[in-house]
Amino acid sequence: MPSPPISCCRPFLRPRLTPWLVVSCTAWLGVAAVAEEPAPAASRVPSPVAALPDASAPPVITEHAISVGGRELAYRAEAGMLPLLAEEGNLKANVFFVAYTLVTDADAARRPILFCFNGGPGAAAVWLHLGGLGPRRALVNEDGTLPPPPFELVDNEHTVLAVADLVFIDPVATGYSRAAKGEKPEQFFGKEADIEAMAEFIRLYTTRHARWRSPKYLCGESYGVFRAAGLAAELQDTHGMFLNGLVLVSGLIDYGTIRDGGSNDLPYSLFLPSYTAVAHYHGRLPGDLQADRARALAEAEAFAAGEYVTALYAGAALPAERRGAVATALARYTGLSERFILDHDLRIDASHFREELLADERLILGRFDGRITGRDGDQASAAPRFDPSYDAALGPLAAAMNAYVREELKFESDLPYKVLTGVGPWPQDQNRYASTAWQLTDALSRNHHLRVLVQTGRCDLAVPYLSLRHSIDHLPIDPALRANIGYKEYDSGHMMYLNRGDLARLAEDLKGFLTAVPDTARSVP
Repeated sequence: MPSPPISCCRPFLRPRLTPWLVVSCTAWLGVAAVAEEPAPAASRVPSPVAALPDASAPPVITEHAISVGGRELAYRAEAGMLPLLAEEGNLKANVFFVAYTLVTDADAARRPILFCFNGGPGAAAVWLHLGGLGPRRALVNEDGTLPPPPFELVDNEHTVLAVADLVFIDPVATGYSRAAKGEKPEQFFGKEADIEAMAEFIRLYTTRHARWRSPKYLCGESYGVFRAAGLAAELQDTHGMFLNGLVLVSGLIDYGTIRDGGSNDLPYSLFLPSYTAVAHYHGRLPGDLQADRARALAEAEAFAAGEYVTALYAGAALPAERRGAVATALARYTGLSERFILDHDLRIDASHFREELLADERLILGRFDGRITGRDGDQASAAPRFDPSYDAALGPLAAAMNAYVREELKFESDLPYKVLTGVGPWPQDQNRYASTAWQLTDALSRNHHLRVLVQTGRCDLAVPYLSLRHSIDHLPIDPALRANIGYKEYDSGHMMYLNRGDLARLAEDLKGFLTAVPDTARSVP
């Protein structure tokens, strides 16, 4: 997950910034197909499709079925565009989405709905969509590694569609979402602008589909967690939309938990147990820890929160003898040499760990999943030149989405589908670490029925699994509200759903969360 730069720029959107305006009686945004007589199969050439979405066509609706747990699920897929408009009514952007609605005799208006998005910033929703939550998924190897191309798309027997309708949203400049003609995409970049635009999409979709009576949930991954925390407060404040739950996958709400440098040593301690998990996977821990992963992680977490963070706090005042003892302990929990650790002043950056742990085998580790390895051919580099775990996901997901959207969803566009794209500069909070912790605090405090599920991968070397737990533990909320927050950890990395075993567990955890009857007695009255 790229880390956006800090900037003092302000987005344009409402008089707090500029308000969004709802379109009355306008047509749905979509892509118009050209009608013509079918050519013979041997000579048929696809009709050209306008480069920018055509605001005159409705979304494309298709009917499908899938078997999940021995149950046949009939569902409706909807692929198309929703408009974002400025106060004066002019079109500012077209936002692409894919929605799945279960065909059922039950009251559809009261069925749970889950709005899903990824992070980056600059990532389309294809990662969650075809990675693990939707009714179809891109096929990767069972351990999440890259299969040989061409890549396959298969039914997802673990989809959560059985318990909730799904809406996958591509933020502006990602997927097929684009700023309107003559509009700059940069107006949607940045912490506040992004949250406001996504909130407007959710409001408009909810209104047009008559889903205000539905239990509503958000699922964000990576930077999408940062976004989801902000959205929970934004939807309450601006639209009076109180959510039932947040699903926070492999992300953060405070950049101070992952951005080291200067006097901020916190990330080094939060990353340490993730190094332990990865080192254990590769068999690089001492025998006693290698034989018991649970013990290894428990020791690493205790050391990280105790002796290690105290030593880092001391800085140059740490006595040499104590420095040596800490280095010895770090070597035990990371699989790195004491010499390497001392040379790096007890502060091990994730990129250094990825380069060093398996250097004797000439292997680098994945950033999003430290279990996955590759060869970059440059042993002299201080950091890997690429991320083999990212490539293991990118190829199958990009190919699957480009095929799926045309062949099965029948949505046509000549635009490139941007799986992950640059969206810089990305304005954040001025002169401080960007955070949406206060928005999450506000949302939880004002809506005591709001539940939170945190899902993290132990081998994630992009955002450590302790990052969110640390941030949430420091939220200034009533102690009774902490019963509304649950944590689930998985064996693999950032996109844990790409690991077959983790996908099954994640899906069951998510289904349980979406179908749980809230214990109102636990909530603050």
